[in-house]
Amino acid sequence: GGVPPAVDLVLGAAAGCLACVLTNPLEVVKTRLQLQGELQPPGSYPRPYRGVLRAAAAVCRADGPRGLQKGLAAGLLYQGLMNGVRFYCFSLAEAAGWTRHPGGTVAAGAVAGAVGAFVGSPAYLVKTHLQAQTVSAVAVGHQHNHENISAAFRSIYKQHGVAGLWRGVTGAVPRVAVGSAAQLATFTSAKDWVCERQWFSEGSWAAVLAGGMVSGVAVAVTMTPFDVISTRLYNQPVDADGAGKLYRGFLDCILQISSKEGLLGLYKGIGAVYLRLGPHTVLSLFFWDELRKM
Repeated sequence: GGVPPAVDLVLGAAAGCLACVLTNPLEVVKTRLQLQGELQPPGSYPRPYRGVLRAAAAVCRADGPRGLQKGLAAGLLYQGLMNGVRFYCFSLAEAAGWTRHPGGTVAAGAVAGAVGAFVGSPAYLVKTHLQAQTVSAVAVGHQHNHENISAAFRSIYKQHGVAGLWRGVTGAVPRVAVGSAAQLATFTSAKDWVCERQWFSEGSWAAVLAGGMVSGVAVAVTMTPFDVISTRLYNQPVDADGAGKLYRGFLDCILQISSKEGLLGLYKGIGAVYLRLGPHTVLSLFFWDELRKM
């Protein structure tokens, strides 16, 4: 508390970007794992990516060590936009006293996440395209073949207009709303809980990290199915009218993955999701908390 919402916008964006630089390699691995075996029965497709570490090694072999930072510029843009708006909206809710009501923190986190996801959706679209791109031997999912971030934005806008930049947003909004609600609610509660039991002193970095670690578990469990759906909707090929060739929308994506890949298909890449979300949650919330105190 005590920080104006406008300042929280800047601090939230900075915190998200700092965390993104360190966790982007896991985002690349997560994207490849989630696209692997798309709409194919388990065991019926080649698996160039097996587990987080072997998948990271496969990315390095195919694209070089720099391949683990694919889509970093788009990721930074997304984190800046999404987290800036998300923390700004959450700060507004705090200032208005909404978070002091029962369930207020969860509701404020969900609404803040949904607004942030909508604003940052074009950047996430481009990030997903760039991170999925690789050599044909280990390619998974549709290959959009953009040269760089600016070329990707130009190509999408030229072919499908402004609406094309927000393709896949129906998967992004519930994804971030659920993740944000779980993250901000569990982070606040866990941080207060460890302080009440005097495990760590109030305001210490250890209390912030403990809250962030618990929050990371909650976010990974609740968010992974939405994350898989979001990745698929963003990366699917589209026709001349901008309509998806594989999925008609959010619900159709759930049904197709469940029927063709099984329910576990919705949890593809959960290891990478947690290994990415855990540190990202800890780092972004730690940076945000520390920047607010400064």
